[in-house]
Amino acid sequence: MSKIFEQKLNEMGIQLSERQYQQFNNYFELLIEWNKVMNLTGITEYEEVNEKHFVDSLSIVKAVDIGSIETVMDVGTGAGFPGIPLKIAFPHLKVTLLDSLNKRIKFLDTVISELKLEDIHTIHGRAEDYARKEEYRENFDLVVSRAVANLSTLSEYCLPYVKTGGLFIPYKSGEIEEEVKNAETALKILGGKKRKTVKFQLPGSDIGRTLLVVEKIKFTGKKFPRKAGLPAKEPLK
Repeated sequence: MSKIFEQKLNEMGIQLSERQYQQFNNYFELLIEWNKVMNLTGITEYEEVNEKHFVDSLSIVKAVDIGSIETVMDVGTGAGFPGIPLKIAFPHLKVTLLDSLNKRIKFLDTVISELKLEDIHTIHGRAEDYARKEEYRENFDLVVSRAVANLSTLSEYCLPYVKTGGLFIPYKSGEIEEEVKNAETALKILGGKKRKTVKFQLPGSDIGRTLLVVEKIKFTGKKFPRKAGLPAKEPLK
């Protein structure tokens, strides 16, 4: 177990058992092993993965009380960030991981099985398609995404999954004022309202992070999300 990793988590008020640290180590090993045959991450050094993937994923505690959240969806989860670190650190969460690439889903299923994680499942497909399914639409307390997309597009992917009163929190880096301003109309159309912006540096580093907290204040209109490809091509303005 890495003392540096433990210290950074403690700084954020997160304390884990030995078993949870072991799960993070196993996750790291699987990530590196699978990364040799498919592109999961450009970050492969142990402490760097701890910091830039694990600590970063868990930094959401700065913006929301995770104890009050039950269901989480991670849209465009990639190699499982932030969904899997959240599940390891906060086992009470019921987590759904969505990704459009089947190879990544196979990796995630292996991680879930090897780490013996329960109440977490994967779905292979596009955010625009699954948001139309009754069992997913407006069904989650919290929807997160570390995917790289502008906020208007990301909001259209994610807000349809958030239940009224729930939260959508995208992970961003650097200055996002302009992006937030440009997404104001999209948020309004989709039933969201910006509650706060939380800016910080990851513990013990100069890496700047921004978490935007958007509350779902009303239902998302049935025509959203628009059909696959459109939210990215023509973001709501």
